[in-house]
Amino acid sequence: MSDFAHRLSLDRIRDGDRLDLAADAEECSAIASRLGLLSLDRLEAHTVLSRDGEKVRATGRLKAALEQACVATGDSVPAHVDEPFELLFLPEPKVGSADEEIELGAADLDTMFHDGAAIDLGTAIADSLALALDPYPRSPSAEAALKEAGVISEEEAGPFAALAALKAKLGGSGA
Repeated sequence: MSDFAHRLSLDRIRDGDRLDLAADAEECSAIASRLGLLSLDRLEAHTVLSRDGEKVRATGRLKAALEQACVATGDSVPAHVDEPFELLFLPEPKVGSADEEIELGAADLDTMFHDGAAIDLGTAIADSLALALDPYPRSPSAEAALKEAGVISEEEAGPFAALAALKAKLGGSGA
């Protein structure tokens, strides 16, 4: 079972249906564990469904309050997510063999597949939260910790820094 499963039967979905989903404390804890969060205090989504045959589109807004671990120190970094989402649910593709690959283009990135009977909107929303997270959260003390560990900044490591160092080594002449 998923950590935030909200299966919606295809035969009950009507064009224009509005849904408000909110994760309870147990679901928040399970999602936080799956996504490697220190905590997930709130996850809610407000969505409108549209249906065209077996194709279901969910558009709405995702809101969350959470804490991530700083990549440098492990300290808690509070974060809020408030962003729109658009998900497209399509029937599982029928492919010739298990080894056959399915090509998805950039427009298909928020495409989920369903079994022909129901969509799992909750799991898709939890997955959307995962994509909305800062991949490198940093606490206020991160820069000092990285410097102390000998990690140099992008400016210090970039090509212009190398050119400046070479210029200084050659005596700084402009000719």
